[in-house]
Amino acid sequence: MNILENLGIVYALLGAAVAVLFAGCGSAIGVGIAGQAAAGVVTEDPSKFAKVLVIQLLPGTQGLYGLLVGFITLSKIGILGGGIADISVQTGLLILAACLPVGIVGLISGKSQGQAAAASIGIVAKKPDQFGKAMLFPAMVETYAILSLLISFLAVNGIQV
Repeated sequence: MNILENLGIVYALLGAAVAVLFAGCGSAIGVGIAGQAAAGVVTEDPSKFAKVLVIQLLPGTQGLYGLLVGFITLSKIGILGGGIADISVQTGLLILAACLPVGIVGLISGKSQGQAAAASIGIVAKKPDQFGKAMLFPAMVETYAILSLLISFLAVNGIQV
């Protein structure tokens, strides 16, 4: 099996990997940042565990979005489900490009959402009754992760294999 003969599938697999790896890394970083803040709050007041846990989990969605695009890509190119499609270099590059939005935005927004979540956890630490308002700050970052998921999903599905 010559890699040059299968360069299209290599590019398509790279696209799936970029979606999963970058978005997953963004989520891991974001959840870690928020987790540090949450641990500090729970140390002082264990009764706030549930509220800070919910906020800490918000940056984890980017990884799920990347995973979804990765699965869709693997299914489209035949890795999941049997026969691997014969993919041209051009199609492989298109698939790679289609996976970039969710990967890159997931990386950046996951970290940013973790920072916003950490600040919101600080709100809950001082004013637990403001939990609903505190949730809005990291949720605003989520908007852009969802938009990147949408464009990657539509782009991957729109490519003819």
